[in-house]
Amino acid sequence: MQIQDLPYPDPGVPDARSGPRFLVWLGRNQLGGQMKALLWGLLHFVSVSSLPFCVGFAVQGVVDRSGARLAAAGGLMALCGVGIALGDTMLHRAAVTNWITAAARVQQLLARRTAVLGSALTRRVAAGEVVAVSTGDVEKIGWLVEAVSRFTAAAVTIVLVCVALVVYQPALGIVVAVGMPVLALSVLPLLPRATRRADFQREKAGRATELATDTVAGLRVLRGIGGEELFLDRYRRASQEVRHAAVRSARMWALISAIQVLLPGLLLIAVVWHGVNLAREGRITVGEMVTVYSAVMILSYPLRHFEEIAMAYSFSRPSAKRAARVLSLERATDGEGSREAVVPSGDLYDPATGLLAPAGRFTAVVCGDPDAAGELAERLGGHTADSSEMPSALVGGVPLDELPLDSARSAVLVQDKDPVLLSGTLRELLDVPASGDVSAEEALSAAQCGDVLDALSQGAPTADDALDARITERGRSLSGGQRQRLALARSLVTAPGVLVLDEPTSAVDSHTEARIADGIRSLRQGRTTVVFTSSPLLLDRADRVVLVHEGEVAAVGVHRELLHSDARYRVVVTRETDDEAAAHELTHLRELEEIEETA
Repeated sequence: MQIQDLPYPDPGVPDARSGPRFLVWLGRNQLGGQMKALLWGLLHFVSVSSLPFCVGFAVQGVVDRSGARLAAAGGLMALCGVGIALGDTMLHRAAVTNWITAAARVQQLLARRTAVLGSALTRRVAAGEVVAVSTGDVEKIGWLVEAVSRFTAAAVTIVLVCVALVVYQPALGIVVAVGMPVLALSVLPLLPRATRRADFQREKAGRATELATDTVAGLRVLRGIGGEELFLDRYRRASQEVRHAAVRSARMWALISAIQVLLPGLLLIAVVWHGVNLAREGRITVGEMVTVYSAVMILSYPLRHFEEIAMAYSFSRPSAKRAARVLSLERATDGEGSREAVVPSGDLYDPATGLLAPAGRFTAVVCGDPDAAGELAERLGGHTADSSEMPSALVGGVPLDELPLDSARSAVLVQDKDPVLLSGTLRELLDVPASGDVSAEEALSAAQCGDVLDALSQGAPTADDALDARITERGRSLSGGQRQRLALARSLVTAPGVLVLDEPTSAVDSHTEARIADGIRSLRQGRTTVVFTSSPLLLDRADRVVLVHEGEVAAVGVHRELLHSDARYRVVVTRETDDEAAAHELTHLRELEEIEETA
């Protein structure tokens, strides 16, 4: 696979049972690229390692006063130079290609898993962790994939050179052949400790990043309560912990690097000392001693890749573990579905609570527990909870969990109480799959976004149209009510057959809320709309109001009737205290007694 062929048509089904298994699966899918990088790596390392033999051959030619041998040595060195340049260039190209394609495969897998899980993902894994996996962790996994081919080429080269030295000069070659495995394996006892320290450093860094993100997100509130210094001190302490952890980790890796320099030096001293003694005895020539000496020096270059692969694996192993954890998550229901891919229409019904939203009507749902309301709203959209024991909602008698995921989401659109605005222009925000029945201007008008458009225009004086004004990340430059209204406009412009809104006006004032209620009712005329709210302004404009109490439908009617006839409904909507509710109930009973006496 070349870079220009990305993205993959099918990134495959990963082995997400563990981090190492995921790395092995990723390596198997990169075999073609790894073999290409291995061949170029062998050309590069073998060319580098052949230079000592050429040098020894040239030295011996000078000693023997042989011009032909010296010329042959020069030609061989030039050939090695070409091999080094070509091999190094193509090895880098192939290794980077492996890195990019592996990272792209992992990111595609994460994106597809995120799309399949939907809102269930953030209930099981923090959103920040998903972002960390798809950015920093992907880079570390790609680093290992890139380093594997270089390490393999280096290891094969060391074996070939050791064998060649044993054949070329057994007396010195055996010393090198015995010493090289010792050098290669000398750092293994230190790797577990280095890995633990690196993991601890990443844990502390993650904590500091989380604290910084929370501080920035809540800066406005912190300033209001004078808490900036408190959180600044916390971040100082967290950053100092990161620094101490980084220093301890760096010390261990510095020790490993020092060993990788010290031991080859000791081996070189041993080879020189033994070689000089053999040369004095006349058992080897000067050229042979120079060849072995140069070979040991050159072998320190491929030997350094043993340290790199150790570091790459140590850093990528926890990253692969986190990636495998996200990729192993499954939906409570099959995303492919067991029914034909059709978009059903009709009444929306939830068997678990008995909630019924008639087709083409505006239904308001009152629920005293906000968490239960959020779960019910998600279930109405086919986003079932992790447990599959809860029955699925039905549209026109068709269970949403039996439909393919795309069909279920086309049938019912759910806007939760904390919708996210993506950065970009307002035009891009409203550029969503839609039926075309509702224009962006109509949706913005129904959601009462006039002041939002004015604010965006003032913030972008160069934009000719307010729709071309840019929205910052998560809409941080806007107020909570402005963000909420833009999200509502985005939902309205999709014009779905069934729209479920969870507290769509909780952050706006009462006058704006009344106009939004009229706008929703007018724009959604003839379409099924379900709004979870306790606002009297929205409830009064609903065709049908349903009270859900303790997980089941407790009352159905219109707002004004339920307000007088159901105490539980009145408590939720009017926020009555227990004493006020008791007094109201007593007054109601007295009125009934007076009516009976009159009759």
